[in-house]
Amino acid sequence: MTETTEKTDYSKTLNLPNTEFPMRAGLPKKEPEIVARWQDMDLYKLMREESRGRPKFVLHDGPPYANGNIHIGHALNKILKDVITRSFQMRGYDSNYVPGWDCHGLPIEWKIEEQYRSKGKNKDEVPVNEFRRECREFAAHWIDVQTEEFKRLGIEGDFDKPYTTMNFHAEARIAGELMKIAALGQLYRGSKPVMWSVVERTALAEAEVEYHDYESDTIWVKFPVLAGPDALIGASVVIWTTTPWTIPGNRAISYSSRISYGLYEVTAAENDFGPQAGEKVIFADSLAQESADKAKVEMKRLSDVSAQDFEAMHCGHPLVAMGYEFDVPLIDGDHVTDDAGTGFVHTAPGHGREDFDAWMDSARDLEARGIDTSIPFTVGDDGYFTDHAPGFGPASADGAARVLDDKGKKGDANKRVIAALIEADRLFTRGRLKHTYPHSWRSKKPIIFRNTPQWFVHMDKPFDDGTTLRSRALAAIDATRFVPAAGQTRLRTMIETRPDWVLSRQRAWGVPIAVFADADGEILRDETVNARIVDAFEKEGADAWFAEGAKERFLEGRNDQDRWQQVRDILDVWFDSGSTHTFTLEDRDDLKWPADVYLEGSDQHRGWFHSSLLESCATRGRAPYDTVITHGFTMDEKGEKMSKSKGNTVTPQDVMAQSGADILRLWAMTTDYWEDQRLGKANIQTNIDAYRKLRNTIRWMLGSLSHDEGETVDYEAMPELERLMLHRLVELDDLVRKGYDDFDFKRITRALIDFSNVELSAFYFDIRKDALYCDAPSSVRRKAALQVVRTIFDCLSCWLAPMLPFTMEEAWLQRHPQARSIHLEQFPEVTESWRDDVLSAKWKKIRTVRRVVTGALEIERREKRIGSSLEAAPVVHIMDQDLRVALDGQDFAEICITSGISISKSEGPQNAFRLDDVAGVSVVPALATGRKCARSWRMTDDVGSDSEFPDVSARDAEALHELKQLGRL
Repeated sequence: MTETTEKTDYSKTLNLPNTEFPMRAGLPKKEPEIVARWQDMDLYKLMREESRGRPKFVLHDGPPYANGNIHIGHALNKILKDVITRSFQMRGYDSNYVPGWDCHGLPIEWKIEEQYRSKGKNKDEVPVNEFRRECREFAAHWIDVQTEEFKRLGIEGDFDKPYTTMNFHAEARIAGELMKIAALGQLYRGSKPVMWSVVERTALAEAEVEYHDYESDTIWVKFPVLAGPDALIGASVVIWTTTPWTIPGNRAISYSSRISYGLYEVTAAENDFGPQAGEKVIFADSLAQESADKAKVEMKRLSDVSAQDFEAMHCGHPLVAMGYEFDVPLIDGDHVTDDAGTGFVHTAPGHGREDFDAWMDSARDLEARGIDTSIPFTVGDDGYFTDHAPGFGPASADGAARVLDDKGKKGDANKRVIAALIEADRLFTRGRLKHTYPHSWRSKKPIIFRNTPQWFVHMDKPFDDGTTLRSRALAAIDATRFVPAAGQTRLRTMIETRPDWVLSRQRAWGVPIAVFADADGEILRDETVNARIVDAFEKEGADAWFAEGAKERFLEGRNDQDRWQQVRDILDVWFDSGSTHTFTLEDRDDLKWPADVYLEGSDQHRGWFHSSLLESCATRGRAPYDTVITHGFTMDEKGEKMSKSKGNTVTPQDVMAQSGADILRLWAMTTDYWEDQRLGKANIQTNIDAYRKLRNTIRWMLGSLSHDEGETVDYEAMPELERLMLHRLVELDDLVRKGYDDFDFKRITRALIDFSNVELSAFYFDIRKDALYCDAPSSVRRKAALQVVRTIFDCLSCWLAPMLPFTMEEAWLQRHPQARSIHLEQFPEVTESWRDDVLSAKWKKIRTVRRVVTGALEIERREKRIGSSLEAAPVVHIMDQDLRVALDGQDFAEICITSGISISKSEGPQNAFRLDDVAGVSVVPALATGRKCARSWRMTDDVGSDSEFPDVSARDAEALHELKQLGRL
């Protein structure tokens, strides 16, 4: 052995991967350091400078409430938004993300009231602007907290200048938008049944209501027929209701001309109260027997009762003796079905939307019949009956009955109404029913429907151009892209059936309905007054409306000040958030109107998407967005809703502290976010494992590229394998860009993770390790491989940067230490000429055969007949000529990472290894011959052919000579 060989440590002659990019990510420690670096360098400002002059892409942020730490829903929402804005930023757009917060309304006001209650303070005794100041301070605190939590998630945006609905300019604009609607004649004061929270003493929007199981009293009530066909006088129309307390509000009975009804006679009865033998009652035929069974009576059918019969009749109120001395007409209602009950709907227009609509639709005919169509206010805002409910109001012997108390518990109203019906012999039967019932989403307590004076926006009153708010909104929905597409149908259905928009809330914290109205509800239309109000809000905020002397200040110069009164109601917070497009998109030079994208949870079809659509269509005639994206809700691993009481919550803070934000982001990217997702320990671990493999792929590339000197090889001179990988980059570039355009992140992550694990780590890198580690510096194969790895690294890092911003930043700066940030880069331009479908098809065949070989060698390793594939030289039997042709000219041993390989046209012996899904290919394992190269560990016959390096192969000796000449040995 020569002196050179004796002193040569071959491991030092190999181009082994060398990088400071650690295998263990340490994300919980590393990520905050990266966040601090971004802040120090003002990455947001640099991104804006880099993108100045580019086309704008705007995702408008739906504002979360500023009332607590962020939860997993916030995290998913913000991650999705961040991925979208970053992906467009890195594809040639100025994609500026401006975060926002919803600061007004019940959630924050409720928190301050809770603090008051804990201190024994009475909100009503505190000056309103002092209370509002505390609400403002509370919101400001949580904006600061949430800002830091969002930054920790890797969210990049204008956190120094976010929008908030409590900003003075925002409050002025919100008030100004309402004034526009009023000037168009679309705002009016009306009296309608609204969803009312007795606990919170305010009207609620549909978006502020959730549905929970609830047990209700149910009653079947007899309304005596007083006039109509002779055969029916003396009989009773029987209604069924789950709200006995609404009987004092009854003014009609609804039936359906599509339902078959009959007159029945009770023939036997076994009950303590209710119908007795000989009584006649009217039911829908399909429900008569069920009702009879419930009342423990037997009945026989006497005759049909037609719609014409109902038109000619009216009933008496079942509690006429208590003062309900008015006729109860029967009206045809589209909402009546025979699915349950009796086929008749007790109609209390002050306590239900359908009841109200049916009553108002029939109002003209009822008035012609001499019926008073006014709607009583039977229940007050505190849940007590009023004087409009004789026998149950304050003047009754037992005092006012109550529907719900201040804590949301049932009062005595149902009990007293039922007792009165029994006393009057008007109760057919009674029961209990478990069903879903609306609850306030804040207090979690049941609500009621009650008729109250409120401020509304018309849905169907024509504008000057003949359109209505409903028709404008429906047209805007048709013009909007929805992701997923089902969102369009959902929102359209809501708009088609929604009532007029109730805007008023009886609260203290928010933007007031800043108009003046007279006793009849007529609104003052005075541009000078409106300008004063808006100007005051700009300078002082909406508190100006509640300041002492506000009325005189705003109405200064008018001689009719006594006629006008300030409206003291607060605007629905959904009007606030629905107006964000005005003071954010329109009023900021760095944004544009309309937004390209609105993205929120699927519940926002009835929330922010909905209110933004209506506000914008009312004032601008179109939606403020071009695309609406919705995501589902995050459940636990079992698919159950997360709740603190169940102990199944997963917080983003905990995930980031234990695993890192990029793990949470990877989870978000690998879920079907359009549907409800699951998150728990198993999901997190799955993503940790996927992340680790991906990180190791990045790490290997960085290590290999530490030997890269930037040399290039002409495409035509590259080996086929390198050209195949470039072809794959073209395909992936198409997929990634389309995936980002389609907001289909799971498709991107699945493709890139599979590419990294299957095509890179387990195929291309595995094959090219030998050339990259062992080939001579002048090797074209090695240079081409380095060039392709370099290209793959740049593409993969940039493609993944929007999704995994921390990891790709860390990797990019390892590769490009002089760079400022990967987030200032653009997606690499992938050359279309690299596309080679013919080559791809050929290598698909090669890889098919290779799969059989690797399957055979895996068994050999498992049985310990070989240690590594380099000890093998299998015989591959290929009957398929197309597969054999694909292998022509290939170094198939190199492709299979063996030291040798033989190809046979024969079928192969019976005991050869085969795969069921690869016909005509079998493998007979065999050991490689020759000596083992001390440098590359390949078994070859030319080991020792070079006297200076007698224990290495000729290829390795050539590399060693070259290294020696370069002074590297």
